[in-house]
Amino acid sequence: MPFLDHLEELRGTILRSLLAVFVASLVCYLFSKQIITFLRLPAPENFKLIYLAPTEGFMIHIKVALFAGLVVALPYVAFEFWRFVVPGLLEKEKKLVLPIVLFTVLCFLAGASFAYTIVVPFGLRFLLGFQTDYLEATIAIGKYLGFIVTLLLVFGLVFELPVLAFFLTKIGILTPGFLRSKRRYSIVVIFILAALLTPPDIFTQLLLAGPLLLLYEISIWVSSIVHKPAENNAE
Repeated sequence: MPFLDHLEELRGTILRSLLAVFVASLVCYLFSKQIITFLRLPAPENFKLIYLAPTEGFMIHIKVALFAGLVVALPYVAFEFWRFVVPGLLEKEKKLVLPIVLFTVLCFLAGASFAYTIVVPFGLRFLLGFQTDYLEATIAIGKYLGFIVTLLLVFGLVFELPVLAFFLTKIGILTPGFLRSKRRYSIVVIFILAALLTPPDIFTQLLLAGPLLLLYEISIWVSSIVHKPAENNAE
C-alpha cells in the first residue's frame, strides 16, 4: 500500500476510534454520578470533596464521562489499532489479532483494578496521614479525580507490557535475549518512570515499580515462548 494510502487508513482508524469514544462517553454521562461515587469509594469514609467554581461540578461530570467512555470503548479502539497493523502481518499471524485484542483489554483492566483496589487506597491513606489538629486536607474534586484517573490509566497502560512483548517478538523486532541483556538498565528506567508517573511518595512509587519489574520478567517469558517456534523454523 502506498504511503498516502497508509495515512488515509490511519486517519480512518483514528476517526472511528474517536467516534466510538464519543458515543460511549454520551452513554456514560447518563451514569456519571454513579461513576463518581465509584471513584470516590477508595478514599476514607469521612473524606469530603469540594468544588471551587460554579461550573466545576458540571465539568467534572463531562471529564468523568470521557474517561469512562474511553474505558468502555477500549475493546473497539484496540480492535481498530490492531486492524490497522494487520496488513503488515503474515496470514497465520492475522489470526492472532482477536486474541491480542482480548488480552489488550484484559491486561488494561487488570492494571486499572490493581490500582483501584491496592495502590489508590494505600496512597490516599499515606498522603492524608499528614493531617493534624491544625492541618486539614480540603481537596477539590477535580484534583482528586485527576489523581485517581492518572493512576488508573498509568497502571492500565504498564500492564500492557507482556502484550507488547508478544507482538514485537512475533514480528521479529524483539528477542528474549535482548530483554535479558538489558535487564539491569531496565530496572533503573523502571524506577525512574515510577518516580515520574506516581505521586511524590516512595510507597506509591514502589507499588508501581514492583509490578513493572514483575511484568518485565513475564515479558521475557512471553518473548521466549513466542521466539522458540521462530528458532525451530529457522533450523
